[in-house]
Amino acid sequence: MKRFIRIMKAMSDPNRVRIIKLLQRKELCVCELTELLGLAQSTVSKHLKLLDDAELIECRRDGAWIIYRIKAEPESSYARTILQQMHAWHEEDQVLVEMIKRLPVVDRVRIMAV
Repeated sequence: MKRFIRIMKAMSDPNRVRIIKLLQRKELCVCELTELLGLAQSTVSKHLKLLDDAELIECRRDGAWIIYRIKAEPESSYARTILQQMHAWHEEDQVLVEMIKRLPVVDRVRIMAV
């Protein structure tokens, strides 16, 4: 039951749902997610921690950056099911649609150079 509750809590916030939807399209670092979501870096980090605790995402280091992506093989069947279903859900969210349009031009090197 604890895993299920942790996943449901992680998916109970629109910004965390949007993070999942963005990561389904492309691996992103915190600064890229911050720019797309328009949130403070600390807020984005808290969202990522909850998603990581729910086994929905994972990260890897790439030089100075920590890159987040959808977890390839979640242990939890709940996490696997949510991630599979999320591909078809929430495509009509206008905020998400605008973020997806900006996704190709969001670049961590450019963001950090500013």
